[in-house]
Amino acid sequence: MYISARADYALRAMLAVAVTPGDPAAGGGELVKAASLAESQGIPLSFLQGILLDLRRAGLLHSHRGTEGGYALTRPPDEISVGDVLRAVGGAITSVRGIPADRAGYHGVATGLRDVWLAVDGAIALVVDRTTLADLLSDRATAP
Repeated sequence: MYISARADYALRAMLAVAVTPGDPAAGGGELVKAASLAESQGIPLSFLQGILLDLRRAGLLHSHRGTEGGYALTRPPDEISVGDVLRAVGGAITSVRGIPADRAGYHGVATGLRDVWLAVDGAIALVVDRTTLADLLSDRATAP
């Protein structure tokens, strides 16, 4: 599995939004500005803006315009998985030659490869779909 800069940045941005005090998804009211996320995570702002748009379109973030605007999670961190974020910014978790593993087709002696790629996809999905933003944040709190 290849983790693109886009996927890495998206997860870092989501985690930064998730730890914001008073996050609206947790009943508070503080929004995070894109420029603040870009600066705190070392992400180029123009690149981050496209990522935030994808996350908003996927229903993981909501945004408010204006000087007091910004971004907030649409659900609590324990309801957003790493897989949700990866799919929002990159599509299929596992791809073969640029197409989703479940659409890869083979014939002849290579027919069995499709089953291998599907098993790899399933194993990766099991990990990323079971790991939430809250899990990652709790690991941070308990890490040495």
